[in-house]
Amino acid sequence: MPSASTVKQHAFALTLPHRTHMIPSSDAITISDLEHHYGELRALAGVSFDVRPGEIFGLLGPNGGGKTTLFRILSTLLPVQKGRASIGGFDVATQPGRVRALVGVTFQSPSLDGKLTVRENLKHQGHLYGLRGKMLQERIEHATNRLQLSDRLHDRADSLSGGLKRRVEIAKGLLHNPDVLLLDEPSTGLDPGARHDLWRFLGDLRGDGRMTVLVTTHLMEEAERCDRLGILNRGELVACDTPDALRASIGGDCLTIRSGEPEVLAERVRDRFQVDVGRLGDQLRIESQDGHELLRDLVAEFSPQVEAVTLGKPTLEDVFIARTGHQFWEEESP
Repeated sequence: MPSASTVKQHAFALTLPHRTHMIPSSDAITISDLEHHYGELRALAGVSFDVRPGEIFGLLGPNGGGKTTLFRILSTLLPVQKGRASIGGFDVATQPGRVRALVGVTFQSPSLDGKLTVRENLKHQGHLYGLRGKMLQERIEHATNRLQLSDRLHDRADSLSGGLKRRVEIAKGLLHNPDVLLLDEPSTGLDPGARHDLWRFLGDLRGDGRMTVLVTTHLMEEAERCDRLGILNRGELVACDTPDALRASIGGDCLTIRSGEPEVLAERVRDRFQVDVGRLGDQLRIESQDGHELLRDLVAEFSPQVEAVTLGKPTLEDVFIARTGHQFWEEESP
C-alpha cells in the first residue's frame, strides 16, 4: 500500500499540465507579505523575499520556524491565506497549474517504492506527469546521468544507501524538466559524506545558470553553501542576504562567557568596559571589534566569575542570536 508521502506526491503530479514554457519574469520566486495561520497559531507573519533565477536559495530556521509551511504553499499544497506568492511570474493562488508545470518538488518524507527498481520508480513517476515512450526514456537517461545514477537503474530502491535514495528522489522531481526545484530538508537522515555529495549535485544542477533551487534546512553547514539565505524564526523573516554578508553584519568578534552569576557579571562588564552584553541562560554574549583585547582584559578583571570563555569570528548562529535574542535550538523566554 503506498505511503502517505507517496500519495501526496502523486496528487501533486496528477494535476500538472504539459509544460511548454520557461520562467518569463526577472525573479524565479517572489514572496510578498505572506501570512498563514493554523487556528490561533501564526506560522508565517508577513514574509517577503525574492529568489533570483539560477541561484540556490536557502530557508534556514529551527523546527516551528515556518519553513515547511512556506514550502507547502510554494508547492501548492496549502492555500495562500494572505499576501502573494508567485513562481516564474505565475500566481500560486490563482494559477496553481502553471506553477506546478514550472517546479519539481522533493519532499522531506521518502516516496520511493522499495520493491521497485530505480528505473521503475522513475517510469511510474513519469507516467504521472504524462510522459510516455521515447520522451520518458530520454528524460530518465538525462536525469540519471546528471545525478550519476545510470549504473543503478536496475537496482531495487530498498537496496540503495540513503544518499542514493535522495538522488533518486531528486531525479523524480527533474523528469518534467522544471525551472525551479523545491527541496524540503533534502539531507534528512544522511551521513556527512552523503550530505556533501548531495550538495555537490545541487551545485551541478544549477551550474548552467538556468536551474533555480530553493531548499529548506536547519543545518548551519548547509546554509553556508547557499548563494543567499533567508532566516526564519517563529514565522518571521529575520534576515535575508548572502552568508558572508549576514556574518559581516555582526562585525568584529563574538565573545561567549559562561558564569555561575551571569546577571551579576553582565552588569559589572557593562560598567567596566562600556559594552553591550547579551544574556543566553548562564552565558553572556558580547560583540567586539577587538575581541582578543577585551578577552584578555575581561579575564584579568573578573577571572573568579568566569567559568569558561570562547572567542571566534561571527557564525550564522551568531546572526540568528543577534536577530532573535535566543539560540537556534532554544525557546525564547516568555
